[in-house]
Amino acid sequence: MSTLKVDEILKRTGTGTITIGQSGDTVTIPSGATLNAAGSTSGLGKVAQVLSTTKTDTFTVNSRSYSAITGLSVSITPSSTSSKILVIVSLQAVSSNNGDAVILRDSTQIGVGDTSSSRTSGSFGDFYNAGGTALTSNSASVLDSPSSTSAITYSVSCLTASSSVFYVNRTTTDTDSSSYSRGASTITVMEILA
Repeated sequence: MSTLKVDEILKRTGTGTITIGQSGDTVTIPSGATLNAAGSTSGLGKVAQVLSTTKTDTFTVNSRSYSAITGLSVSITPSSTSSKILVIVSLQAVSSNNGDAVILRDSTQIGVGDTSSSRTSGSFGDFYNAGGTALTSNSASVLDSPSSTSAITYSVSCLTASSSVFYVNRTTTDTDSSSYSRGASTITVMEILA
């Protein structure tokens, strides 16, 4: 392997594009090195696309198994296998017993805690509210590496403890009164170019 040592690379005449390598080549930045992009760049951490879904209606589940929250999903087709997908979820929900939720890439749970004995693994904190009179607003974000250029669906599923119900975008009591609120939940995905 040859080594080229220079302080600066300039176009031979005038200004324009300088090409390093050919199509299909890989340009490697060694570990510990910094790529300083002081000017405008193409790719390299830029956001290629942003997609989002907001769920404004309510959803209810009474199950100890994770169930998909209808209407809270978004599909994205990455432009490169090296792209990362930043998933951001804001979930308004409540359960009168322990309620949990997870983020999924297609059918695979992502951004969940390690399994430990009988404990439930989730992507969010607990949604417990003893009286069920207030919504719990929890957010979670995951930087995912799907390594795919096929369409991917990101979604949210939830479960609750036995003898309890998990409510999305509404309180447990849900009395027709200004004392009780309705919320909106959102899932947003961003493709980050590598």
